[in-house]
Formats: sequence, C-alpha cells, structure tokens
Amino acid sequence: MIVNWRKSSHSGGISDQQCVELGRLAPGVGIGVRDSKDPDGGHLALSVVQFAGLVEQIKGRLER
Repeated sequence: MIVNWRKSSHSGGISDQQCVELGRLAPGVGIGVRDSKDPDGGHLALSVVQFAGLVEQIKGRLER
C-alpha cells in the first residue's frame, strides 16, 4: 500500500528541525507519524484513538 504523507501545517519550512508528516495507513491500522527530515527512518503507527489522544496531549501542553 502506498501512503500519501503530508507535512504538518505547523512545520516552519526548510530550516525547521522539528517537522512531522502524517499519513493514513491501511484500513484498520490507523495513522502513521514520521520525521519529515528522515522519511526512510520508519514511522510510528497509531490507532485513530491513540492519535486523537496524542493531539489532545499536545494541545494541552501548548495551552499552558
């Protein structure tokens, strides 16, 4: 299966050292998260529920 990766809208461009990409994995597998600077370095596979939890944790830290 080919995964169409997309860079986070919060990535700051070429010089940004903290870029991530997201991709929809096979049905039932969930969401892939990988380092956009190292696309061949593998990815983290999260269920949709796990990914939603990760987003909520990040939002909570940004609101502090």
